[in-house]
Amino acid sequence: MNAMQKTILLCLALVGYLAAHAQIIQKSNVYVFDLKQYNDSTFQLSQPRYLTAFNSNGYNNHPAFFSKNELCLSVQTLEDRQPDLYLFDLEKKTKTRLTQTAEGEYSAFPMGDGYRFSAVRQEYGRTDSTLTLWEFPIDRLHDGRPIFKYIRNIGYYQWLNSSQVAAFFVGNPNSLAIVDVRTDSRTPVATNMGRCFRKLPNGNLAYVSKSSTGPWELKQKKLIGQETQEEKERGITIAETLPGVEDFAVLPDGSFLMGKSSRLYHLNPRSRNPEWKEISNLQFYRINNITRLALSDDMKLAIVAE
Repeated sequence: MNAMQKTILLCLALVGYLAAHAQIIQKSNVYVFDLKQYNDSTFQLSQPRYLTAFNSNGYNNHPAFFSKNELCLSVQTLEDRQPDLYLFDLEKKTKTRLTQTAEGEYSAFPMGDGYRFSAVRQEYGRTDSTLTLWEFPIDRLHDGRPIFKYIRNIGYYQWLNSSQVAAFFVGNPNSLAIVDVRTDSRTPVATNMGRCFRKLPNGNLAYVSKSSTGPWELKQKKLIGQETQEEKERGITIAETLPGVEDFAVLPDGSFLMGKSSRLYHLNPRSRNPEWKEISNLQFYRINNITRLALSDDMKLAIVAE
């Protein structure tokens, strides 16, 4: 084999590697806006920030606000084997890498004490992978530890308080349960639900029920007070979702935001005829496929778009 043939083979191998690697990384980007609400149908989005220009062809996802000006993302560049966590300071316009591991980290959330955050870690074995919920110190003085000794396959989660977490268990079917971190005990909530669930201002847990035969529904589970037998079995229906949409954000007044294509929609469940109303079209910003939303306490809206 001469030098020219070796060079051609090397180029072909490199092209094959890059093509395979590109298939693994699902391109997504994150945008941040200031959101102001005037009434149920009038909102203003201002101060647009394209946060992930440094990794525009990579994976940027799972936004979560650690504070009013700090946004955490799961980021995978074209050179990375798995996503790591980055913390963006929106005021200082800086980014800090929080993890750098062989595993992948997703869905970071602050744990409420100001010193720790949690994330789902995807750990790889010889034949499969395991999803485990971990906690990490914000000051990064050590490498973190699993929150549960035996519980695995948590794909998504939401802290309800310092000792309880709502957890999406990957399975057949997928299931939602409330888990006590002190005892590892589980309280079932639902099956066949969406990946997004949020605690409401009234203390209930909102989630999406994904029917295979009818429209998907936005529901809530009582976390405080007595439930009827029907509420235990079916949950409390808030409204139908936008077709095929499972991610949402909750505003301080208990109303909801959803995104579909390039548009944002709002729903006030307390209105006489609750329905999704379009509040903004973000096509001007080349936002064409909204997949996730996150909202800060002071109404900064992070949008993930593919």
